[in-house]
Amino acid sequence: MVAIVDYGVGNLFSLTSSFAAIGEEAMATGEPEKLLRADRLVLPGVGAFGDAAEALRMSGLADVVIEAAKKGTPLLGICLGMQLLFDESYEYGLHPGLGLIPGQVRAISERIPPELKIPHIGWNALHFTGEACPIFRHTKEGAYVYFVHSYAAVGCEENTAAVTDYGASLTAAVWKDNVYGTQFHPEKSGRVGLDMLRAFCGKEAGAC
Repeated sequence: MVAIVDYGVGNLFSLTSSFAAIGEEAMATGEPEKLLRADRLVLPGVGAFGDAAEALRMSGLADVVIEAAKKGTPLLGICLGMQLLFDESYEYGLHPGLGLIPGQVRAISERIPPELKIPHIGWNALHFTGEACPIFRHTKEGAYVYFVHSYAAVGCEENTAAVTDYGASLTAAVWKDNVYGTQFHPEKSGRVGLDMLRAFCGKEAGAC
């Protein structure tokens, strides 16, 4: 079973619907016991890093997520959920993250040309880096996925699984052992995204 961490920040309906579409049982829960018993965890997130990190800690679920990841439970962070996996973020101040993947979260305005719009919203191609990441085993180089973000991870080259180009090379996905993160939204990326969720769950690719 997949457990989606419910800490009051995230689009839980889209995620549960996407897992249902691939025939995978998934539930959104904020109960530590259920999260620790799950076969896989998904950490969603929307909004500002500081608010989300505080909500995660105040709910007591930050420690639960860290414990589950350290015992080997596959964990997928999506969008802001991916950013929370890192050491810290500089979004409206300095805020600590979960420290599961080394790196920082910085404004993309520091890196992209000034004429490009922020937030970065839309479909962009993925370009894989380094060793083949397991969640991309059904995904082709150059596949398009859906982004909505103003911040991106930096200083995480060793664990970067994919990048995308938006006036500069931006971190699109990361991977360290059993911990995965996607800056884009698989649940909003059509069949390509569903195949990533299938791979995360150990399933074969969907039919064309």
